[in-house]
Amino acid sequence: MTTDAEAVFEQLELKEYETTALKHILTLGRTTAPNLAEATGIPKARIYGILDTLADRGFIKIIPGRPKEYQPKPPATILYQAKENRRQEYEKFCADLEAAREPFIDRFQPLYEQASDDITPADELFYVVSVGEPSERETKSLYRDATDSVYVITKSFEYFDAVEPAIQDALDQDVSIQALFLHPRHLSATNQEIQSTVLDYVTDKYPEIAIRFSTELLPWRGTLIDPSMDYETGQAIVLVEEKDVPLHMRQAAVTENGSFVAGLHRYFDLIWEYDSVGQIE
Repeated sequence: MTTDAEAVFEQLELKEYETTALKHILTLGRTTAPNLAEATGIPKARIYGILDTLADRGFIKIIPGRPKEYQPKPPATILYQAKENRRQEYEKFCADLEAAREPFIDRFQPLYEQASDDITPADELFYVVSVGEPSERETKSLYRDATDSVYVITKSFEYFDAVEPAIQDALDQDVSIQALFLHPRHLSATNQEIQSTVLDYVTDKYPEIAIRFSTELLPWRGTLIDPSMDYETGQAIVLVEEKDVPLHMRQAAVTENGSFVAGLHRYFDLIWEYDSVGQIE
C-alpha cells in the first residue's frame, strides 16, 4: 500500500461520490447536506443516502436538528473504523464459510474422491506454476508450512525480499534454514552484485540462516521443506536450469511427493557436504 495520504481513500472501498463527500466534510467540518451538495456538486437527491452510508461505516456522525448536520470523525478514528469494518467483514466471511462447511464437504468430497481414482501416480508427482509471482507465492507457502527445516538452492536469492516475511515467520517457529548459493565465479557480473547485496543483508539480519556456496554448477534450484527418509513428509518447488529459455517463460515444479523430496534432500546434502565452501575465496 502506498504511503500517499490521498491513496488511503482507495483502501476505504468507497464509491466516487462517497469519497468526494468524505474528503470535503473533513475539510468543511460540521455542515448540512445541502451545503455539502453545493460544495461538491453531488446531486441533492443522492447526498442524504451518501451521508447515511458514511455514517453507517463510522466515518462521520449525524447531529440531530432542523436541519440535520453532519460532522467528520477524526482521521485516526476513520482509519481505526475502516480496519474494524474489514475485521467484522472477515469474521462474517469465516462464519459463513464454516456454516457451509459440512454440506459443502458432504456434497463434493465423494465427487472429488471419485475423480481422484482416475489420477495416475505420475500425475501425483508434481504440478507446475509459472515463474514469478506464482512461484514466489508457492515458495512463501512452503516457508509457512515448514515445521522443522527448509533447504534452499539458489543463484543469488534475488527474490529474498518477496519471501522475507514468510522466512521471518519460519525462523520465529524455530524452523532451521540452510541456503546453498551458487559460487559467484559461476555468475554474471549483474548476478554477482545481486548476490553480494542479498548476502550482506541476510548475514547481518538473519545470522541463524546457514549459508554455503556450491563450487560446481547446479542443475536446478528451489526450496524444499521437512524431508524425511521414510518418505512420509516433504514438499518442494524446483526450477530446472534452462539457459535458452527466458526466466519469465519458465515453469517451476511443485511436489508433495515424500520420495521425490527425499531425493532432492539427498542431493542437497551431498553438495553441502562435499562440493561447497563456507566462505567465498
